[in-house]
Amino acid sequence: MNILWDFDGTLFDTYPALVEGILKLSQKDLDRSEVLKWLKIDSKTAFKHYCISEDLREEYQKIHIHYSKLHSKPFDHLEDVLAAVENNIIVTHRDKESTIYLLEKFHLAKYFKEIVAVEEQGFTRKPHCSSYEYVLKSHRIDLVVGDRDLDLIPARQLHIKTVAFQNPNIDADFHIDSYADFIPLVLNPLHGTQQSPFDH
Repeated sequence: MNILWDFDGTLFDTYPALVEGILKLSQKDLDRSEVLKWLKIDSKTAFKHYCISEDLREEYQKIHIHYSKLHSKPFDHLEDVLAAVENNIIVTHRDKESTIYLLEKFHLAKYFKEIVAVEEQGFTRKPHCSSYEYVLKSHRIDLVVGDRDLDLIPARQLHIKTVAFQNPNIDADFHIDSYADFIPLVLNPLHGTQQSPFDH
């Protein structure tokens, strides 16, 4: 089983850091849960909604990366899932250095075969599927896990099964709210539909 993961909001709960970035840039006392709702669509939409210029994106990256390095944690039960999967690959809008930093901080780096930093490596931001196509050149992908529609749109275009994490409002083959449910509700049924769990 080979799984392609989004990072922010899927592997790690970095939303408090992303919300912090929007609050600092807007310089307003915004409702955090409201900001989170817009970010769950995507940051471009949140920028537009709060009238934040795209020119400030680099500043936004700096703020939320700094904040997430200090405070962000992986979601509960994630390590059990990663350990049960042969190959895990990350495709993220985050820069590679801070992604590796967080994985190493929580001793999870060993579970990942490859990390693709979308913009840093010259790909168009998701939902464009160029970064996923790049991964498919060297890995077969059985499943894509993400918390926003933009993570799953490229997978659907490429006919790969999808898992929506903590987001019941997007189209996916599986929806889960906790990684405690991932092995019984996603991996086991998928292994059942394959000829053999060891047929790689």
